[in-house]
Amino acid sequence: MMFCFQRKKEYFPNHSIAAVTTGQLIPLSEVKDQVFSQRMMGDGIAIIPDGDYIVAPCDGVIKMIYPTLHAFGIENNDGLEILVHIGIDTVNLKGQGFKKYVKEGQRVSLGDKVISVNNYQLKNNGIDLTTMMLFPNNKFPLKFVCKGKVKKAKTIVAMYEVKRSEEHTSELQ
Repeated sequence: MMFCFQRKKEYFPNHSIAAVTTGQLIPLSEVKDQVFSQRMMGDGIAIIPDGDYIVAPCDGVIKMIYPTLHAFGIENNDGLEILVHIGIDTVNLKGQGFKKYVKEGQRVSLGDKVISVNNYQLKNNGIDLTTMMLFPNNKFPLKFVCKGKVKKAKTIVAMYEVKRSEEHTSELQ
């Protein structure tokens, strides 16, 4: 069974990843691009956005932002990497319709604005803005915990467990 958890930022549980935008959550298998639907860039989820803002899904550091502003990578405090890809074939827009609020190397908190999208303009021009949250090199087993309507920075969409290896634990003693 899957659950949606709506949490206030100050009560957000450890080892949780929130939705990057408000909208309708769908499985990657339903994304209209085989690179994503066949998980060639990693497992994850997708959101059909209702709004214009893409926010940080957790506390972490912005590792990269594509010059075309259609994608960015964030690494959280546990070392979990998340690639956020806004739309399908949006690289071809060369940044048109996107605005960034952060720089590479910048530390961000859950819910901080990262990118805004002119949702109305781009959708009216036939652009599919389905936004993927991908976990390309994840170190931890992920459990995707939500289906349906999600709210940016409030709905938990993935959880993971950090297990300390016995070897690592013995080094600390």
